[in-house]
Amino acid sequence: MLWGKPSPFVCQDWANTKAAYRFFSNERVDEDAILSGHFQATRERATKVSGQVLVLHDTTEFTYKREKPHLVGVTGLVPTHKAKDKDKRRNLYTVCGILMHSSLVATVEGLPLGLAAIKFWTRKKFKGCDALNKKVNSTRVPIEKKESMRWLENVKQSTMF
Repeated sequence: MLWGKPSPFVCQDWANTKAAYRFFSNERVDEDAILSGHFQATRERATKVSGQVLVLHDTTEFTYKREKPHLVGVTGLVPTHKAKDKDKRRNLYTVCGILMHSSLVATVEGLPLGLAAIKFWTRKKFKGCDALNKKVNSTRVPIEKKESMRWLENVKQSTMF
C-alpha cells in the first residue's frame, strides 16, 4: 500500500515525480475541474432513479503530523493527553490538515450514486468556537465570511440536477 508515502516513492522515478509536481502546481487544475466528470455522472445516475434521492452533507478532516502546521493549514485544537498547565487544564495541541465538505447522493435505500459537490479548505489558525464567540458576535458576521458558507455552496451545487 502506498498511502502516506512521499511523492517520489509513489511515482517511482524522477520523470513521473516531476510530472506529478507540475500537475499539482498547475493553476488551471482544481478540484472542480478534476471532479466535473464525476459530478456529471452522478447527476445522470440520479436522474435515472425513480423516486427520491438523498443528498448527504458532511465535513471531514484530513489531519497530518507536521512540525510546522502553518505550511499545511490548521483544522483545530485538541487537548493533549498528559501535560497540564498550572490551573490543571490540559494544554492544547494544534492539529494541521485539510477540511473537505462533501455532498453524497444516495437512493433512499442507501445505494450511493456519487458526489454532487465537494469543497476543500484550510484554516490559517483556529482558536475554537468559545474563544471566537468572546470576541465576535457571530450573528453580525455576514454568511459569506463564515465557514458554514461551504454548506450553502454545496447545497446549491447539489440541487442543480
